[in-house]
Amino acid sequence: MAPMTTSSSHLKIDFVSDVSCPWCAVGLSSLEAALKRVAPEVTAELHFQPFELNPQMPPEGQDTFEHLNQKYGSSREQQAQSREMIRQRGAAVGFEFSAEGRPRVYNTFNAHRLLHWAELESPAKQAALKKLLLQAYFTDSQNPSDPEVLVRAATEAGLDAARAREILDSDEYAAETRERERMYTDAGIHSVPAIIINDQHLISGGQPVEVFERALKQIAGAAPSSVVSA
Repeated sequence: MAPMTTSSSHLKIDFVSDVSCPWCAVGLSSLEAALKRVAPEVTAELHFQPFELNPQMPPEGQDTFEHLNQKYGSSREQQAQSREMIRQRGAAVGFEFSAEGRPRVYNTFNAHRLLHWAELESPAKQAALKKLLLQAYFTDSQNPSDPEVLVRAATEAGLDAARAREILDSDEYAAETRERERMYTDAGIHSVPAIIINDQHLISGGQPVEVFERALKQIAGAAPSSVVSA
């Protein structure tokens, strides 16, 4: 393991994810816990990048069991076991999943458009919006494609409600969001979360806190490029 540098290190972290991805919620909470452990020697600025798990999902969404059964062939029992495992992993890092799970899977493109705008306003507000959208979907079983849910989350994140509504009523930032989605898929990102540090170190999956902590220390100590996968 490379040694920590004696001076503080500031990292740029691109967190490629979808607001309808449970492992992204786990991974973000784990990463934030790891960043607290390595502070103040290592600090980071997070940027949330778009990835759609279901870009063809219609506006009305789809029943979650039906969707996962079609996608993976999983039974209700298998889905319940997976849901409970993820719920426990989330609880271990302070993220609360609804015990009943998410009733439907929705299109998330408008959420990503709002997140793109939020980043232009302030990375801190973008991070707040990302966490509020994850909570709205996974904790409160709300619809992340509903404009009212999106505007409310934007307002709670400190963003302007009228501006958020204006964006949602238009196609503003659609082209920029699509372009950024393509950039990451063209770079080989086909599953999320994908955490890219300083544009060269990739950590894949909702890793435990200790894995993120070790990686952050290695990168801060100028370790060579590395890949950590689930």
